Amino acid sequence: MDNRKLGQQGLFASAQGLGCMGMSEFYGQSDEGEAIATIHRALELGVSFLDTADMYGPFVNERLVGRAIAGRRDDVVLATKFGNQRGEDGSFLGINGSPEYVRSACDASLERLGVDTIDLYYQHRVDQNVPIEETVGAMKELVDAGKVRYLGLSEASPETIRRAHAVHPISALQTEYSLWTRDPEDAILPTVRELGIGFVAYSPLGRGFLTGTITGPDSLAPKDRRHDMPRFQGENLQRNLRLLQSVQTLAAKENCTPAQLALAWLLAQRDFIVPLPGSKQRRWLEENVKAVEMALSRETLDALDEAFPPEAVAGTRYPEAQMKRLGI
Repeated sequence: MDNRKLGQQGLFASAQGLGCMGMSEFYGQSDEGEAIATIHRALELGVSFLDTADMYGPFVNERLVGRAIAGRRDDVVLATKFGNQRGEDGSFLGINGSPEYVRSACDASLERLGVDTIDLYYQHRVDQNVPIEETVGAMKELVDAGKVRYLGLSEASPETIRRAHAVHPISALQTEYSLWTRDPEDAILPTVRELGIGFVAYSPLGRGFLTGTITGPDSLAPKDRRHDMPRFQGENLQRNLRLLQSVQTLAAKENCTPAQLALAWLLAQRDFIVPLPGSKQRRWLEENVKAVEMALSRETLDALDEAFPPEAVAGTRYPEAQMKRLGI
């Protein structure tokens, strides 16, 4: 597995990462034993960049990742996040970017993960009630204290990125990016490229849509959170499924799966982009990793661009209230 450079401060990550969120919450039932086996298999395959957050579970995903990497800390580039504050009962308490919370959240994450240092620490969502300079200032203190090595933001606007980067170098921006979420191409990608910031693409398979395994609402478990997302609802989903036909046709031509094709397309966009597909089973992880070895022709890349123009996808990424909280 090749590494890709994230930022200008010395952070390198495997060319494809592993998102661990679904191992604990949001996408139906999961099996902890299989989840830990998936993390171990990822490390065997060279996928060393692991991503979690305190809110996943809540809190249990960090503990799971911590158990999985126990005794193998040097093999891992470990990323976690703070900012989406939740209670022990799972309730959502809002977005918190206050300096006091930054410090307490980091200490709690270190304890749950069972590590002394977090490699990449993200602000999960920008708190619009706290100046970004104050939040990143507190994150800088964590770097100075040796608790964190590199800093990141998630779902931030170009202006916010610039202001944050002026306080302390930002090594990575994590934002949703895939064939069916191409919003970052307009302003976000040019901004991070100019500033020398790496880009971590979460949901690079469109929350499973680009795998071709979702054929309708019945494809999702009853408590799967995708039921609440406009892109997976009613006529929006039917329109989007029609778009997917082109990906399936091109995947057959390339002798690969739709998921592998979507990941290979993303890897070909920029050399500072690291896709972060989420997997909670070894079989999907092993399928996804093969995309790193693929080299798509210019003809195939152009065909994918034509099949998925930014304006073609029906529905927003999140419900309206969550879209407003993104602040981008």
